[in-house]
Amino acid sequence: MLQSFIIILREGFESFLLVAVIFSYLRKSGQRQLAPAVYWAIATALGISGGLGYLLFQMQTGNSELIERYLGATLSQFLGNESLREAILGVIAIVMVGTLVIYMWRTGPKLKERMEERLGEVSGRQTGWMAFAGVFLFTVLTISREGMETALMLLQVRSPRLIWGALLGLIAAASMAWAWARFGYLINVRRFFQVTGIFLLLFMAQVACYSFHEFSEAGLLPNSDAIHAATEKFSGDGVYGRWFSVAMIAVCAIWLLGAWMFDRLRNRVAPSAPLTQLGN
Repeated sequence: MLQSFIIILREGFESFLLVAVIFSYLRKSGQRQLAPAVYWAIATALGISGGLGYLLFQMQTGNSELIERYLGATLSQFLGNESLREAILGVIAIVMVGTLVIYMWRTGPKLKERMEERLGEVSGRQTGWMAFAGVFLFTVLTISREGMETALMLLQVRSPRLIWGALLGLIAAASMAWAWARFGYLINVRRFFQVTGIFLLLFMAQVACYSFHEFSEAGLLPNSDAIHAATEKFSGDGVYGRWFSVAMIAVCAIWLLGAWMFDRLRNRVAPSAPLTQLGN
């Protein structure tokens, strides 16, 4: 429940900020007439993400008929092994989520400028339907990426209360979006994405352990039986695996406390800097 809550909270709030940047650019550049392209793009991206999530869920549950219909008989037969299927989906989630989190950390401070630059390329030099199509496609790709990331992560959550966590996360994301719109100066968005990014990377480490366990169960690793027995304790239902979520929260809380203390110390030192420079 906790994992699905944080996943939806982060991805929902991030999607809101991305859409807010797009609308802000259209307003500042005097292109409000392109706003309908964003609304249509959001609806399309949600449909794409929902369809992908449904297909991945059917793959995870082993619906061979649906897999064969959309992915072919050969791939359907290959994914007929439940352990192999779970392991492959886990690896895909690790690669996609890990790279995107690191990308957001590296480009986060300049993300707004880069998005506006890209929006300027797809809308500023075009007129009429071409500008509409450019903004539409840019928004679809931006939001669909968040949707695909969310679907892949939710499939890795091993909790019967996944839906409750997701619903609470959606409510919390909407509340944060409203608070950011009304009282944006009260929310440290940078720290929010940093601490949730750490949580997601730790979650991906747990998924990596689970995928390794599933590969051994599928018999694809040397000494698979021994590896399977050794990693059983670290699986989602294992003795140590059950405590991993608590450990993730503890790490994030310690990091957040350290960051808060660092910010306070920096704010105390900052006012004295001009005096030091004048003395030199």
